[in-house]
Amino acid sequence: MWQIDQTSLRLFIAVCEEGTIARAAEREFIAPSAVSKRLADLETLCDVALVSRSPRGVRPTPAGEALLRHARLIMRGHERLQAELGEYAAGARGHVRVLANASSLVEFLPEALSAFLQANERIRVDVEERVSAEIVRGVDEGVADIGICRDFVATGGLDVIPYRSDHLALVVPRDHPLAHRTGIGFEETLAYDHLGLASNASLNALMQRIAAEKGHELNYRSFVSSFDAACRFIEAGLAVSILPLEAVARRGGSLSASGDGGEGGQRGEAARSRIVAVPLHDAWAERRFVICVGERAALTLAAARLVDHLLATR
Repeated sequence: MWQIDQTSLRLFIAVCEEGTIARAAEREFIAPSAVSKRLADLETLCDVALVSRSPRGVRPTPAGEALLRHARLIMRGHERLQAELGEYAAGARGHVRVLANASSLVEFLPEALSAFLQANERIRVDVEERVSAEIVRGVDEGVADIGICRDFVATGGLDVIPYRSDHLALVVPRDHPLAHRTGIGFEETLAYDHLGLASNASLNALMQRIAAEKGHELNYRSFVSSFDAACRFIEAGLAVSILPLEAVARRGGSLSASGDGGEGGQRGEAARSRIVAVPLHDAWAERRFVICVGERAALTLAAARLVDHLLATR
């Protein structure tokens, strides 16, 4: 079985990214003839042309594109291995990279990660916000160890673990005509201007489709970029919005004034809150989160501990 060494892979990546052997050689501090020799040896080993040459430089062939994609994954994995082993040598126990969607970061993830980090002081966790489709792609490409996203995204060959759920609600100012309701159907909300969250593109599209199926139009008065901005616009009476009930409760909002309290709906909180969340009773209003990983059995010890913690505290 033939094997390709990491030096050849690194030089091949440099040639593809720089576009010429001379610039690749300069970048890697090596003679151009040595780069050419490595490239020729690679093509001999693979028994296929990996680059096409022209007076303007070189570019990868289809076979070269395939090698380039895998070479980047291999080199990135090697770099991560070195970094993680270096952290063990320095006394740390690991480094976990997490991609998470906006809803999880608003509703529950900060508290879950805070508890984990307090119990595992030598593990570092980096978190980056992405939309669900980008989260799946990032985990699949090895950019992150763990992804937290919605279950409707195609996850390919990733391991997917059911995690949490949340519930959508109509969020209105306390003096709104619908604020007293204990539940409502989405169709009833279409009589009012809505406020959209730009990060909820998939939900916005779903609601527009449902409205159209019912013969109505969903009128977005405005779009905002963050959950907190949406709540402030609602408080000011600009529009109503469909938002996760759990996120509203954490911000200090309440269930409808005549409700029984529910999640975050204590009457003391209701007295102070300027917004009210009226739960939607449509079937699609309950949404699910999943944890996705490349292969659960192959997770590092630190990443496996974090997954176990998230599942134990959901």
